[in-house]
Amino acid sequence: MAKDYRIISADSHLQIAAERWTARIPAKYRDEAPRTVEMPDGTEATVSGIDGKPNLFTSGKLVGLPYENRTPVGGHYDTSPGSGSPEQRLREQDMDGVDGEVLFTHFGGASYYRGIKDPGASKATIHAWNEFLAEEYCVVAPQRLIGMGMLPETGVADAIEEMEYCARAGLKGAYLSRFPDGGDMPSPQDDRFWAAALDLDMPLVGHVAFSLGGGRPSTIPYARDLNEVAAGVDPFSKFSQYAFRGAVNALQMVFTGVFDRFPRLRFYFAETQTGWIPHFLEILDDQYDRHIHWAERLAGLKKLDRQPSEYIREHFSWGFMRNAVGVRARHEIGLKSMMWATDFAHAESDWPESLRVIEEVFAGVPEDERRLMLGGNAIGYFHLDPTPPVQSEAARAAVADAS
Repeated sequence: MAKDYRIISADSHLQIAAERWTARIPAKYRDEAPRTVEMPDGTEATVSGIDGKPNLFTSGKLVGLPYENRTPVGGHYDTSPGSGSPEQRLREQDMDGVDGEVLFTHFGGASYYRGIKDPGASKATIHAWNEFLAEEYCVVAPQRLIGMGMLPETGVADAIEEMEYCARAGLKGAYLSRFPDGGDMPSPQDDRFWAAALDLDMPLVGHVAFSLGGGRPSTIPYARDLNEVAAGVDPFSKFSQYAFRGAVNALQMVFTGVFDRFPRLRFYFAETQTGWIPHFLEILDDQYDRHIHWAERLAGLKKLDRQPSEYIREHFSWGFMRNAVGVRARHEIGLKSMMWATDFAHAESDWPESLRVIEEVFAGVPEDERRLMLGGNAIGYFHLDPTPPVQSEAARAAVADAS
């Protein structure tokens, strides 16, 4: 393996005890602020809101251990990999041979804090996290700690305001957990957000897929029942019935004309894996040809200017981890649409043995193609400095050992 690779995990997570950052939330909202509690089995959890449901911290004992020793219970923030100081995180990157990480927070983004019912408290909580991420955590090494700012689910104006802060503060991407207006479907109001993102040159990201259910009601007439994506009775469920993570949201954007109105817009869904995508793209076009005619007559869904697979190839990128079949299919997926990741510190991570996994997954892949998937695509998408950061002796030794 070449020793001058820029290896970037395009999907990692930072989950830390709430008390590390919630002092930034205004005092009037502290009653609803996230807080750490210990469950009867000893596992720590985060509770948000007055009557919020505990969200268990499961990362602590699901990473860095032999599979037979892993468990989702008993995790503690202050003793677990991936949940400490920025200096600890840099050491953990060095141990893994990784030059930098795109840092999501909890996998649900703003939806993780849905126990907070007051919109003001919700916005304040998300802003406090972004402040902590930008001003205290990522600032230690911004080319290696590549923070994704969370966006609120309380409407387009709030989402734009927070995205503008994230851009000013130096965060490298804006993390949506719903469509910008807070709904389960794109809305006409979202266009203000897409335009603002392009004006700011702000990369847009989602993790796995957007939340479904409980969002703002759609103002699109034919969208009334389209969230029933498993029912098999609406156009989207037909077009996406052989799809996987993030695909439904991608099709929602395609079929509501987002990319016809904003042809420069792109979106990255992390932790989707990629082996399913060639099959999805082939069947998508077939399903579209079969069903678009009745969908146009009965549901008012407009025909596209191009085949739907063309929109997906042009406007979306996808994150993958240990997915050799996806790498083998890279030319059918689109080489520049794939970003490798560790998912550290979650259960799918192979930390601290990512270099070994890279050799396994990328066996036989030409060096220039490896470079793109292991870091080049992330450098381009997130507007990173292409000059590799100075690596520690520990990282250089790890790379040497893996070669």
